[in-house]
Amino acid sequence: MSSRVYVLAQFKPKPGKESELFEVLKALEPDSYREEGCIQYMLTRQIDHPSATRNEYPIVFNEIWQNAEAWAAHGNRQQIKNFFETQVQAETGLVEDAIVTAYSDEGHHYDSPVYK
Repeated sequence: MSSRVYVLAQFKPKPGKESELFEVLKALEPDSYREEGCIQYMLTRQIDHPSATRNEYPIVFNEIWQNAEAWAAHGNRQQIKNFFETQVQAETGLVEDAIVTAYSDEGHHYDSPVYK
């Protein structure tokens, strides 16, 4: 068991915007990998496979952070805030919807405000 935080940041692009969104997200990778506490920050695309179900969120960041504080610091970086403001929240953004979920490999519930 560890205090690591496993994050899936899933993105549903607006129609016809998947390739453009993928490139914008890909640009976030290098700096995020340099952040303290970043273990993995990998951008992936959904594939067709007989054992998998497709959904409307074809682009996913698979992230692993050393702890909740490191993940919170990542979310407070200006580059990340700017992405969510301009691409997710803004009407002119490339993202129709986003789902960000966090997981732990520990067997208990976190009381940290990061998870509320």
